[in-house]
Amino acid sequence: MKPKEVKMWLTKAVEHPLDVPPVLLEGPPGIGKSAIPKQVAEENNINFVDIRLAQRDVTDLRGIPAVIDGKARWLPPPELPTEGRGILMLDEITSCPPLTQASAYQLTLDRRISEYELPDGYYIVAAGNRLEDRAVVYRMSTALMNRFHHINFEVSQDDWIDWALASGIDANVIGFIAWRPELLNPGFDPASSEKAFATPRTWEFSSDILGVAPKSLLPELLEGTVGRGATAEFMAFLKVQTELPDLNKIFQGENFVP
Repeated sequence: MKPKEVKMWLTKAVEHPLDVPPVLLEGPPGIGKSAIPKQVAEENNINFVDIRLAQRDVTDLRGIPAVIDGKARWLPPPELPTEGRGILMLDEITSCPPLTQASAYQLTLDRRISEYELPDGYYIVAAGNRLEDRAVVYRMSTALMNRFHHINFEVSQDDWIDWALASGIDANVIGFIAWRPELLNPGFDPASSEKAFATPRTWEFSSDILGVAPKSLLPELLEGTVGRGATAEFMAFLKVQTELPDLNKIFQGENFVP
């Protein structure tokens, strides 16, 4: 699914959190798998609880035991919601080891862990990278995979440009992606030694860099953000773009169309 389609489906799913099974968004790094659920929560004025499972231990979801009134009770972590409506985001689920993944079994299927129960108004969304992305990914057990419906998250140039225009992304970056859409997310070779590569996330980083970096440092900074090939083409684009005549001056009669 493209981002707009994912967003449309999540908007519908949060209206029926008990009827729609949890969803797992899968795709390569940096394409917006974590951002879309947060946008849906903000636009629907509901809560967004982000739990990064890759940073959690096995006991972090279930909590720790404590003796209360002479009985052992499990104290859940404070970030697990107890009321209201929202999205519970289990991010980086494929980047945590099998034992930590197993701690999410009961939560994703029964909406509870030990004595904790997820409020009826919360919908569960998980996200993770794929095995072939070489992004510290563990193979998910069939038991956990069978608890989700799976969506393969695709990159869309049109969806990204719409988002970029609304989010204040540098016009040069938007113009370049409109001209060379294949460089928005050209994919990467997991066996490559190059550390930087182009993704929607790193083009957003590039926009931030353009706003503050001296021109003399721009090629090196961009190369370390979107990679060598994309930087070479983007710098050539900037050079040609600066040589174009000013349309406002042409319309005002102060210049002419070559």
